[in-house]
Amino acid sequence: MSIRKTTRFTAGLPGWAGASALSALLLASTALPAAADEALADLVEEVGPSVVTILATQEATTEPASMKGRGLENHPFGEFFRQFGMPEGMKPGPRGPSQGLGSGFILEEDGLIVTNHHVIDGADTVTVRLADDREFEATVVGADPLTDLAVLQIDAGGPLPAVELGDSDVIRVGEDVVAVGNPFGLSSTVTTGIVSAKGRNISEGPYAEFIQTDAAINKGNSGGPLFNMDGEVIGVNSAIYSPTGGSVGLGFAVTSNIAETIVADLIDDGQVDRGWLGVSIQNVSPDIAAALGLDGATGALVSDVVTDSPADGALKSGDVILSFDGKPVKSSADLPRLVGATKTGTDSTIEVLRNGEPEQVTVTIGTHQMASAQIEPQVDETSGKQLGVTVAPLTDTARAEIGISKDVSGVVVTSLNQEGAAAKAGLRVGDVIVKLGSQDTQTPKELKAALKSEKTDPALVLINRGGNQLFVAVEIA
Repeated sequence: MSIRKTTRFTAGLPGWAGASALSALLLASTALPAAADEALADLVEEVGPSVVTILATQEATTEPASMKGRGLENHPFGEFFRQFGMPEGMKPGPRGPSQGLGSGFILEEDGLIVTNHHVIDGADTVTVRLADDREFEATVVGADPLTDLAVLQIDAGGPLPAVELGDSDVIRVGEDVVAVGNPFGLSSTVTTGIVSAKGRNISEGPYAEFIQTDAAINKGNSGGPLFNMDGEVIGVNSAIYSPTGGSVGLGFAVTSNIAETIVADLIDDGQVDRGWLGVSIQNVSPDIAAALGLDGATGALVSDVVTDSPADGALKSGDVILSFDGKPVKSSADLPRLVGATKTGTDSTIEVLRNGEPEQVTVTIGTHQMASAQIEPQVDETSGKQLGVTVAPLTDTARAEIGISKDVSGVVVTSLNQEGAAAKAGLRVGDVIVKLGSQDTQTPKELKAALKSEKTDPALVLINRGGNQLFVAVEIA
């Protein structure tokens, strides 16, 4: 290809001029890789000190005094042990402290640090190790499980090297990116790749949007930055798809524009105040688009409007939402992110297609009410059972947010411990737990009671995912 370009470039030039031009071009082409390598090295040298290691520690616990799961069910003296107790050497003992490992980056010189929620979730203490190996105990400013982001604060006694957030909307597929983090505890590891895709939805909740990259991301990279070639953070590395547990070139980072909004909200009061519209929506299929007179399958189709919600009286079932505050709504996944990022009390303009005609309506955005009612992630000492989930009641607000009809009862999963039983069984944020075993689970209290009394392991759990019911088997012992 370069030879053909050179031929076209030199056509019609005198012999000596063509030769001179060819020599100059060849020299330039051999210099380009070296210049690119130098630019990458300069970038890493500049941003590297801003990337930190996150050490999340859970204190020691006592193993539940149960023989189940210890291989003694078929022991010849199993019944004897059940009646008279196990010998001293076989009794369950205390479990030592456990430590999780992740990455993060310094966003402000005063020690404000961004990482993933799942990195610090359930930790009793969080320690930040800087690039120069100094360690400081961190305070959790706030965390948001629905976007998997968390903000920490340390006091290092002086200014720290900080990085800036870039604009993730303007980055293009194919652009070079750099990931820096601590995979498998190997601090300050640099990997490079490109933006493989934008706007990915990987079923991590309605408010997160991801950049896909082929830069190698592994366990321990979570919470670390994904840089563009200007040294700006355009994503927070959060997840990988891997059948092996290692990188296969499918990494996902929460976009910097979502991170900017969430971080600012967490800094303000330690929690995220999301806007709420109050509609159930679905994608516009090609058949629906044809029936509605749309040129293509675009927009979010309103299937239901919550009574007494901000949308009540302004939007109608059958409306197709085409834009929100001037931003296009290409699919139903776009709308929750746009509404959620809008401040409560804002008068937002919504463009809809109603009865085949375009209209504009104005809606005053309300406050998202989906408060979490948490089941403690620690082992319940009376039952020794856990799911590793945080759940909330299935209110009308929650139904509208996740698109669940009024005839479904249960509790909605708001966050997951990725090492917990529920996550390993395939449950996702937004799933509704309808039954555990034979017991209905209409409230968090009922779920906890069902979990405590369940005698079958694995337990059969009925969930509703996006209107479809399915059974999953969850190991709970």
